[in-house]
Amino acid sequence: MKTRSGLILLLSATLLAACGTQNSAAPDASAPPLLTAQGGSGKPPTGQRQVAARVFLPNPVQTTGDQKDSAAAVPPSAYFPVVLTNLDGSGYLSGDYAKVISETGTPVYGSGPFNFTRDQDGFEQVMAYFWVTEAQKYLQSLGFGSDLPPVNRRQQAIRVSQWGQDNSFQTDKQDLLRFGKGGVDDAEDGEVIVHEYGHAVHAAQVPGFGGSLEAGSIGEAFGDYLALSVGEAVARAHNAPIRTPLPCIADWDSTSYTSATPHCLRRTDTDKHYPEDVVGEVHADGEIWSRALWDIRQALGARTADRIIVDAQFRFAPDTSFAAAAQATVDTARQMSGSAAAAAVRQAFVARGILK
Repeated sequence: MKTRSGLILLLSATLLAACGTQNSAAPDASAPPLLTAQGGSGKPPTGQRQVAARVFLPNPVQTTGDQKDSAAAVPPSAYFPVVLTNLDGSGYLSGDYAKVISETGTPVYGSGPFNFTRDQDGFEQVMAYFWVTEAQKYLQSLGFGSDLPPVNRRQQAIRVSQWGQDNSFQTDKQDLLRFGKGGVDDAEDGEVIVHEYGHAVHAAQVPGFGGSLEAGSIGEAFGDYLALSVGEAVARAHNAPIRTPLPCIADWDSTSYTSATPHCLRRTDTDKHYPEDVVGEVHADGEIWSRALWDIRQALGARTADRIIVDAQFRFAPDTSFAAAAQATVDTARQMSGSAAAAAVRQAFVARGILK
């Protein structure tokens, strides 16, 4: 769930579930067809598996360095040409790994190019499809689905701007990602989209994950970390500049509700320490875990770190503690990359006070 880091809430397990941090998984393999897109009947299939489009990579603050939410803050140079891949040929935003099943405005349909701007409803639909698809492709590039078990490798349902609040969440009951509106609409920021996809990843790996405060905090932290990793990888693949700090998450979305610059929903490089900085709120406490993940990445490099971090999550209990999940990550590092990697992972958790 995307929640502003300044809001300190004491969440019970029931509230965690409502926030999309307590999830159950759909099958990781081929899933039955999901709901059809609104307005999707009566139009002929285009047969196209790829369509040209343009998106933010991952958002205009990162690529331009401009910290303002205004029309002037989104010049043409903030939009980047991409190719939407893995489409099913229907002509709608439906494919192997993502399907926009509900949206504001007219459903995007056609043979492209889908060159919308942020003031058009179609832009958020394209952003949601692109970033969910790219997140899954990134996981596959790490080996998940080849030499490692697949992770949520299926079609993910998405609702865009149907939530009447400035928030977004993943829900297990309807098995979808839902993006809200207000200020900067959430699906305008690729990091917000991938964060929510991170919850779907956790749910696919461990049914019911998030059954404790610390497990919920790990879920929020991983969503932030995955957004950072996927955002950087996709930006570099498209030669998009990175002009803001990588650990600053959702710097475009947060321009509408933060005053300090750089604008950040949360950060993965805070100095929070366990247990004295625990406040009993999953997003705030998650910054303890995400800093450990960031340090692992700095020590081992993105690819090695991400393979270890994601694979370790298969071994987490639904209601895991920080300490138990940290030890599972150390053990995974040793198995995958040897004793030196395990030592680096352990040190990252010791530095946060999670392991002794």
